[in-house]
Amino acid sequence: MIIDEYLAKVVNSLPEHPEFMPSNVDVKAEQIKMIMINEAMPDNIEDYFYSPAKTAEFACAAVELFNKAGKEVNKIDDILNMGIYITSAVKCPKKDSIIPGTIIKEHSFLLEEELKLFPNLKVIMLMGDVAKKSMNMISKRTTKKNVIPSIATYKIRQDDFFYKDIQVIPSYIMTGPNLLIEKSKVTMIVEDIQKGLRILNL
Repeated sequence: MIIDEYLAKVVNSLPEHPEFMPSNVDVKAEQIKMIMINEAMPDNIEDYFYSPAKTAEFACAAVELFNKAGKEVNKIDDILNMGIYITSAVKCPKKDSIIPGTIIKEHSFLLEEELKLFPNLKVIMLMGDVAKKSMNMISKRTTKKNVIPSIATYKIRQDDFFYKDIQVIPSYIMTGPNLLIEKSKVTMIVEDIQKGLRILNL
């Protein structure tokens, strides 16, 4: 299914009508076992995870992280074919370095509906604070409690968290220039991906 076709209908049903950048990725929803939720869309859709461009920044970053995690993948479709789908908490490019809470909340309704499309979901990876905030908003609406405590990610990475029966793994944003600088975060992201793969027996 084309995820964006469904999300476009959701946007039209929301009173805020949040800004929405479509990526037109075709996903076999029933085959997806793990979702990785990154921060926001890139400024240029050609840099997104599912862009056909060979130099797409987000896609290249994801492929490199999975290779470091011990999975030999050459393109983003190889990750998708493993049953792993990557999306964004905020469905538009960010306008400033910090995304306002109001924007995260508006887009959390989109993300909530997106997650409902995957009946066999086992793992959700939260790639950064924006994803964590969005997931907590969803969890608070549906279960009346946060799924991830408001504690620094490095302090809780080894703990197990669940949203309903789906295991939730807090991690770090998987794109952007900081990955070139903060090598320790790259190591932790790789370890978190490996944890998700172990849960799926991949």
